[in-house]
Amino acid sequence: MKDLKEITKLLVNVDMVNGFVKKGAMSDPYIQHIIPEHIRLMEKIKAEQEGIAIVKDTHKELSREFNRFPAHCIEGTEEAELIEELKVFEKDALIYQKNSTSTIYAPKFIKDIEEMENLKEVIIIGCCTDICILNLAIPLQNYFDEKDREVKITIPKNAVETYDGLNHNREEYNAIAFKLMQQAGINLIETM
Repeated sequence: MKDLKEITKLLVNVDMVNGFVKKGAMSDPYIQHIIPEHIRLMEKIKAEQEGIAIVKDTHKELSREFNRFPAHCIEGTEEAELIEELKVFEKDALIYQKNSTSTIYAPKFIKDIEEMENLKEVIIIGCCTDICILNLAIPLQNYFDEKDREVKITIPKNAVETYDGLNHNREEYNAIAFKLMQQAGINLIETM
């Protein structure tokens, strides 16, 4: 991977951890269908020698977020680990752990974005579309607006997914999230 100052394209892989994809109170194995597309995109960005960031939901046992969601992805557990299929990319990636639904507040994330002075595009992939993807894409768009930086945010729709559950219909919440992100100026594409 290039030095931060030389990166023009950054692929941000959000929350493809065991606790959302494989097992645990917040997991939905259906999300696994986007794994092949993640591998393809991460290999593509790596071949271009551009930036890859991996974001991992990582909570303390008494995380405030557990007031709204069941306990999940507790630090030091298998749930907080990146899924096995993507571990090969960790050694060449920027790694961020977050204790909220927004990567924006992960330690060092914005500091690193600030250092990427030649950044032209951020591609966001992962889960969940209506929670952690939305809560990265829109605040990051706002950040670039605030700083008057011309950085395009792209979301390939075939590389993001959300869960299905009680009072949370996957198709409905994906559609809502896509509509909100589109209204915010996020570049939504079917595939990349």
